[in-house]
Amino acid sequence: MNGKNSAIEVRDLTVRYDGSTALSDITLDLPQGKLIGILGPNGAGKSTFIKTLVGLIKPVSGTVLFFGKPFKASAGRIAYLPQRETIDWRFPITVKDLVLMGRYPRIGWFRWITKADVDACRECLEMVGMLKYLDRQISELSGGEQQRAFLARALLQDADMYFLDESLSGVDHTSEEIIIDILQKMVKKQKTICMVYHDLNTAGRYFDWMVLLKGRLIAAGSKEDVFTPENLAKAYY
Repeated sequence: MNGKNSAIEVRDLTVRYDGSTALSDITLDLPQGKLIGILGPNGAGKSTFIKTLVGLIKPVSGTVLFFGKPFKASAGRIAYLPQRETIDWRFPITVKDLVLMGRYPRIGWFRWITKADVDACRECLEMVGMLKYLDRQISELSGGEQQRAFLARALLQDADMYFLDESLSGVDHTSEEIIIDILQKMVKKQKTICMVYHDLNTAGRYFDWMVLLKGRLIAAGSKEDVFTPENLAKAYY
């Protein structure tokens, strides 16, 4: 792929994590306006990969560009949804307050939330089927509801690129279908979405572009090119 047409350009990326090499010499381009699955077995470096892309982990070497610019210059165009297990769901905050946090990258942390912001928050919650939980404490939500609330926060941010780390892990079937439907609609608006994913049974149905990892890059490209018996054998066996 021509880097000039890429949403993300990764060159020679090597990452060490907890004293060992998690990713070695990753080079790839990812296109704009695609729903991209980041696949691979446990320990393949999937979460490490997207955390490095969004600046949460510093690589040993390599470069990453978003729309031709470094992360700091593109941060306002990027949204990141962490693994649900990393969130303190006991924190005393309502669904409304959680979602409104998606507005702060645009308005700044020290500006007042306006009625327009609240109206937009309600719209995003309605999109994910969570408007009736507007005033509920996040600790009272199910796993699928929590993920939908976080997706609403990302929608309110109105980014150009979204990174989701295992956002379908452990959610109920209804929530999974709602989330995938929303992501596919976002892609039609030329949003770029990268999701760490583990279920090979549905990966071919959900994603139109894939990255297959096992500490190194096995393959990246259209699902027809990546999701082959040969590549899967290299990654999982």
